[in-house]
Amino acid sequence: MRAVTIKDQNLTVEDHRDPTVGAGECLVRVRAAGLNGADMMQRRGHYPAPPGAPQDIPGLELAGEVIERGDGANRFEVGDRVMGIVAGGGQAELAVVHERILMPVPESLSWIEAGAVPEVFTTAHDGVFSQAGLKAGERLLVHGGAGGVGTAAIQLARTAGARVTATVRNPDHRDKVAELGAEVIAPEGFEEHGPFDVILELVGAPNLPGNLQALNLWGRIMVIGIGAGAKAELNLGLAMQKRARILGSTLRPRPLEEKAATARAMERSVLPLLASSAVRVPIAATYPLAQAPAAYDRFAEGGKLGKIVLEMDG
Repeated sequence: MRAVTIKDQNLTVEDHRDPTVGAGECLVRVRAAGLNGADMMQRRGHYPAPPGAPQDIPGLELAGEVIERGDGANRFEVGDRVMGIVAGGGQAELAVVHERILMPVPESLSWIEAGAVPEVFTTAHDGVFSQAGLKAGERLLVHGGAGGVGTAAIQLARTAGARVTATVRNPDHRDKVAELGAEVIAPEGFEEHGPFDVILELVGAPNLPGNLQALNLWGRIMVIGIGAGAKAELNLGLAMQKRARILGSTLRPRPLEEKAATARAMERSVLPLLASSAVRVPIAATYPLAQAPAAYDRFAEGGKLGKIVLEMDG
């Protein structure tokens, strides 16, 4: 099989041995795979894959067809359209995924859209609802509303009856993000638009002092992204006064049981919204597998709206 390959922080597309399916696993012919910030970090040597995942093939999400099943794998039939998160190796023509992590692809989704769903929608739903406990009528602030997780979180919160505000740095994207259901503001001075019950932090530590100022009583700050920095000085007295909770999360290193739980939550709460087109998957750009280095360069440029996706047979 061909796969995106990392060597000394450089990217190539090379031939690899086909993976072997094990008990409870499905071999998936990958049709599309989204790019994520974690892939960029792995390329730079800052986010190695966990044990058991390919160390040199990036990719945390994929969509494709089941072509083989291991012993005991019976959730899906050969030929079924599936998608799911993986700990690595998603940006390849073939991938082995445990059946409990896989989800059916709604008929309304194209391969490109399906390849852009698992990582960002799972991350958004798990962070905003399962962990931060956003409820109908509450106010949510999304930092970095034009990215994949940001656009997913905005739509999911809107459909749940929350009021959403999103910071978007690029003025050219603000109207499009607003169409997803958010009041869109510039990042500067966001504190003046509070108070917020939940703040989804996708940018990093520089926002944290302002997040505390903008937080409502009993508010929750959900930290998922730290691209702009990981360290900040906080006023713990203010956190105490507001009875604040600061939460942090990653998805990639979780054990099978926890990842399976996020997949079942997605099937209950998110897939019906995708199937009915109540939420959609914004796509910034698509590239064939052979042009993976160009796709990574486009991601690194920033200023995109939605996901960048590799098409394996494009």
